[in-house]
Amino acid sequence: MNNTDLRIRDGVQRGEPFTLTVDGQMVSAYAGETIATVLIAAGLCPFRRTLRGGEPRALYCGMGLCFDCLVTVNGRANVRACLTPARPGDRIERKLI
Repeated sequence: MNNTDLRIRDGVQRGEPFTLTVDGQMVSAYAGETIATVLIAAGLCPFRRTLRGGEPRALYCGMGLCFDCLVTVNGRANVRACLTPARPGDRIERKLI
């Protein structure tokens, strides 16, 4: 875990810890977290940039209504990070170009 991890450390019961990969970097996660939670807790924002203008995007609505949190998961593009549970060994790619 790095120094920018924003998870609450005391008083919160966590699921089992595991790791996944974000843009080739190993990142800590816990069972029950969404991919958006993992990315934000690890300080990995934005999740993507817009095609026009390169504006940064990350979690906005948090319930799957918008499309600001799109990432690629295990080679599958345009996955909503806010709705997708993180799983051990997942390969997440942010769209930063």
